[in-house]
Amino acid sequence: MNELKKTLAFGGIALILALLAFLTAPRQVTPDAFLDLGEPFFPEFTDPNAATTLEVIEFDEDTASARPFKVTNQNGIWTIPSHFNYPADGKDRLAKTAAGIINIKKDAFRSSNVADHEACGVIDPLDETATSLKGRGKRITIKGAGDKVLADLIIGKELEDHEGYHFVRLPDQKRVYAAKIDVDISTKFEDWIEKDLLKVTRSDIDQIVIKDYSVNERTQSLDQRDQIVLEKDGVKWTMRKLPPGKRINTAKVSSLVSAIDNLSIVGVRPKPPGLSERLKQVDTLKDTDRLSLQYKGYYFTADGSLVSNEGEIQVRTKKGLLYTLRFGEIVADDSESAADSSNGHTSKNRYLFVSVDFLEDLNPEPPIPSNTDFETKPEEDWNDEDRENKRIHDEHEKWLKEMEENRKLAKELADRFAGWYYVISGEAFDKVHLKRSDLLLDKK
Repeated sequence: MNELKKTLAFGGIALILALLAFLTAPRQVTPDAFLDLGEPFFPEFTDPNAATTLEVIEFDEDTASARPFKVTNQNGIWTIPSHFNYPADGKDRLAKTAAGIINIKKDAFRSSNVADHEACGVIDPLDETATSLKGRGKRITIKGAGDKVLADLIIGKELEDHEGYHFVRLPDQKRVYAAKIDVDISTKFEDWIEKDLLKVTRSDIDQIVIKDYSVNERTQSLDQRDQIVLEKDGVKWTMRKLPPGKRINTAKVSSLVSAIDNLSIVGVRPKPPGLSERLKQVDTLKDTDRLSLQYKGYYFTADGSLVSNEGEIQVRTKKGLLYTLRFGEIVADDSESAADSSNGHTSKNRYLFVSVDFLEDLNPEPPIPSNTDFETKPEEDWNDEDRENKRIHDEHEKWLKEMEENRKLAKELADRFAGWYYVISGEAFDKVHLKRSDLLLDKK
């Protein structure tokens, strides 16, 4: 009996020891860093249309400074604050960008060591305490109504072994993740604006006048070297004063028309407020107006005409709109032009002064009907005179409608151009700044 008690006692002790061993044995523990893998960075941000502001901060190692780009909606108007609050065409593009940010997930954990931030390229470009100029990422902040932050993250270098994946970090966290970035986060000014600067189509252009001159800044006089007049006759372009033995280079003229049709800008600078109105009466100009114009390559002749140091082009359309494109100085490579040059453009960017007028007499008023008796008769009772008067009436009404639309367009464009000096690339300038010899070929 005693042996049985001993056996039971030993068995109980063994069972207790086994239980203790189970309870105290080491387990496989998942680190906290891996618990959120696969989750979106901003789970509460689900509606891309809620975004009203996008700000992108990049770091320029050459100048050791942060370079901001921002587009926002204030009181229903889209503007680009980083470019002098120029009007933006940003609603759809911002929604697409926001949708791409919403879809970014924490695909893989890489590090929680601050020392790795430089190698991953996720140092905050706004971090003034960081000593290294290298390894700074692109910080993207999206805000909604009331400036509520919807998303804020730093995108770093692309992973060498995974195309499309980048290192990503939240500004207030040390952890670095790898995430697939499938969104075009453009900071190019031209991607966020109305690209059709002149709102003209090549089929509407029926005359181009190239004024090739230089300005004597001291005497305020012009050296008029040449004036080339190209006119469209049906589908064929002609040139006034065509030199003997020469013919028009139709391919070059076609390229010129296309360049005007597709003319786009890479930057803007604000004009002094009210400058365009004061230009109508030169004696009302302020000294600051003249300095602003001269700095950008624009001067007044003795008779009060505004001229530019690289000549000008006048473009007329069938609708009666007359555009004047005046080419000014090369944009200085200073802090003002940094945003332009950062987008792949060079210091050869050039100022462009655009104005537009409406030529009321270009499309003269058609005849009006001798009477409108047809309006008081059923159509089946119309005689030949009624039918003719109805045709004349319809043509006149069509003319009135088109004139009103064209007049309205001219005013909208004039208001749009009034506040800005535009900046075009050197490439765009070369395409439209032509001489007579560029447009001619030997008849042979």
